[in-house]
Amino acid sequence: MPKVTLEKDKHLNEIIDAPCGECKRITKHKVLADIELAGREETHDIFIYGWDNEYQIVQCQGCETIMFRKTHTNSEDMEHYPGPDGWEGEYVTFEDYYPNPEKNRAGLSDDHLLPEKLQRIYNESLNVLNGNNPVLTGIGLRAIIETVCKDQSATGKNLYSQINSLVEQSVLTKDGAEILHKLRVLGNDAAHEVKPHDNVQLGLAFDVVEHLLQGVYILPVHAKRKFK
Repeated sequence: MPKVTLEKDKHLNEIIDAPCGECKRITKHKVLADIELAGREETHDIFIYGWDNEYQIVQCQGCETIMFRKTHTNSEDMEHYPGPDGWEGEYVTFEDYYPNPEKNRAGLSDDHLLPEKLQRIYNESLNVLNGNNPVLTGIGLRAIIETVCKDQSATGKNLYSQINSLVEQSVLTKDGAEILHKLRVLGNDAAHEVKPHDNVQLGLAFDVVEHLLQGVYILPVHAKRKFK
């Protein structure tokens, strides 16, 4: 049996950054209530698995809307990155809010400037995001990236190579390509592992995709019209 500990109001009255569904952006939130559950599984004093769940009631310090926040970390999910002494890692935090702050998200006002197929998959992906369907949203995000690559005549046998091809064509920066690769992995997890991502990750991923569509399709049209 796992050993479970409970701690109450550890972060009471702390101020955190969180997405607000009313303000439609990241705002300061105050923690009104907080319960933390931590679990640890061992066999013969050998560590096997650990997890940490936190449940909070938070209030936006702008519009005063109250939400429920849940975070989860575990010993299996880590993100690795190069450091001064070699590869380093940190635990991935999964974060969800109720009600979902991404619900009723407004789409791009100029989505009619997108190519027809791209406009269709963008709007369908936006609808499943608003409908709180995380797996389908992840698949939709990948489909948007694939459609952009195809429309921009990216070369390569797979999506990884095609994203890199957009850098060579000066459609993307290297930093932009790194972000799209993360979204590609997110889409792979959704499509092949049926893995849902939390609403914070999906909201940020949608921000990135919309920035891509703005830069590649929408802003050039406006620039051509305004600066003839």
